[in-house]
Amino acid sequence: PSPHSDVMFVVGQEQQKVFAHRCVLACRCQVFRGMLSQAPVGSQDSSSSVPPQGPFILGNVQPEVFLAVIEFLYTNSVTLNSHIALEVLTSSVEYGLQDLCKLCVKFIKDTLSVEQVCEALQAAVTYGQVDLQQHCLAFIEGCTTAVLRTQGFRELSDVVLARVLRSDRLAADELDLVQAVREWAHVSSVSVMQQRPPRGAWAP
Repeated sequence: PSPHSDVMFVVGQEQQKVFAHRCVLACRCQVFRGMLSQAPVGSQDSSSSVPPQGPFILGNVQPEVFLAVIEFLYTNSVTLNSHIALEVLTSSVEYGLQDLCKLCVKFIKDTLSVEQVCEALQAAVTYGQVDLQQHCLAFIEGCTTAVLRTQGFRELSDVVLARVLRSDRLAADELDLVQAVREWAHVSSVSVMQQRPPRGAWAP
């Protein structure tokens, strides 16, 4: 850690320690400002057991993703790769970092692939990124047959699937589309069954 860092985060299942500077995070991000302004332990208005210097436990985010967010807050730029870009996009929305969101969208558009386009479209719809939605749909229209075979297509939400199927520019035979939707329905039904509580679970 830097000798001048004054806050620590413990990130991901790996429990990686990330050190930072409160003033930088608070100035650059309102979410961090709120997190770091919690009263110290023992003060009368304390609503948290976390002291000002942390550690703040962030167990649901990958360390590489969190480090990308920190990099952006310090440098106003970010180093992305195809493995973390969508997760960093999610974090940019959660932390209210619009400029980071724009950088993520640009990277995703520039590196879009058959394997990732459905996941990117799902994220674009979820986070209201209209430009990315249109880019993904155009990509799918250009190589529909290949996209239909991907796991990402089978994992689309029903809302996003409907948006894809409404296009009249899909480059695939109708039979291929029907088969792909059948496979989507099978995966969807299996997922629902796995999430359903055991029989009697709702009983008093």
